[in-house]
Amino acid sequence: MNAETPDPHVAEPPTRTDRRAAARYRAALESERRSAALYRGLAAGATGERQRIFLELSAVEERHARHWADKLSALGEHVPAPGRAGPRTRLLSWLARRFSVDAVLPMVERAEHADAGLYANDPDAAPGMAVDERSHARVLTWLREQGSAAGAEGGRQIVRRERWHRSDRSGALRAAVFGVNDGLVSNTALVMGFAGSGAAGSTILFAGVAGLLAGAFSMAAGEYVSMRSQREAYEREIALEADELRDDPEAEAEELALIYRAKGLDAEEAERVATTIMKDDEAALNTMAREELGLDPDELGSPLSAALSSLVAFALGALVVVLPYLFGSGPAALVAAVVLAVGALFTVGAVLGLLNGRAAVRSGARQLLVGAGAAAAVFGIGHAIGTGSV
Repeated sequence: MNAETPDPHVAEPPTRTDRRAAARYRAALESERRSAALYRGLAAGATGERQRIFLELSAVEERHARHWADKLSALGEHVPAPGRAGPRTRLLSWLARRFSVDAVLPMVERAEHADAGLYANDPDAAPGMAVDERSHARVLTWLREQGSAAGAEGGRQIVRRERWHRSDRSGALRAAVFGVNDGLVSNTALVMGFAGSGAAGSTILFAGVAGLLAGAFSMAAGEYVSMRSQREAYEREIALEADELRDDPEAEAEELALIYRAKGLDAEEAERVATTIMKDDEAALNTMAREELGLDPDELGSPLSAALSSLVAFALGALVVVLPYLFGSGPAALVAAVVLAVGALFTVGAVLGLLNGRAAVRSGARQLLVGAGAAAAVFGIGHAIGTGSV
């Protein structure tokens, strides 16, 4: 055989273009598998129609994953077996089960909208995949805005909008996440300021504990007042709606029928549904509060729950940098406090990143940079003041 004639029985090595394509297919495969796993996790925290929708979305993502697996096989590449769900998927799935799907749906929705045009100009994507991705983003927006009251708590389905919050219904999760962050950053800066001034270990400990207590109770009081005021405003809106239902039920029935017509029912069906609902005063008020005001009368937020959550979370964050001074003093305690603060700042930032659909490492590094910068600045100021007073 001529040396310049290639042997047809010897496979040619993959070209650079093939390698790039294989890497892209693997990334797409993993992304679709993560999405499928996330929707299954959300389905585990949902009931009724919502659960069915999440399972359908998961099935679509699995179909997309099979497409990219087939593309890898066509290149002669190994198709990796599905691995364990990533930390973001596990965290969001746990939050959906522990709190509610509504606690995590805005985060998933933002990620889907960011990926809505993922396959728009991809020649390797299967027909319809780009449409599927855009549809998923719209479905999640619909689920967040409309919601469903179907399931174990009555078996009834009432469409609702939830404009006034984007996290868990009580506000406790939101207060907890940001409370830990606030406590960690503020008390780290406070303790570093005293440490930089050259104060004795007992003085630094006292300052840290004082900062912990003052900050925790201040956060709790502020959160309670805020949630209390918000709840009272919502209760007043519902009371005004009750007055309207009592004084002019015909106009309210017409308004409810218009709402259902806007949702897609024909005029006759919308009027029939509105008339049926208006026969029960309690059902009418509940429905009008949900449909017209976007409020759930049974879940207006708990001021006490949010306050306690904020207090505990702030205290936990603030305690990190105080711990070393409970057991020691001097340079050893300072070094330990810095190490604990660095680890905690990065961890809090990473968790916040996961919740928001961002890269954990990048979010953790950003949080560390900001928090460490604040602590370093206060340490320098404390050192300058302490040196100047000597």
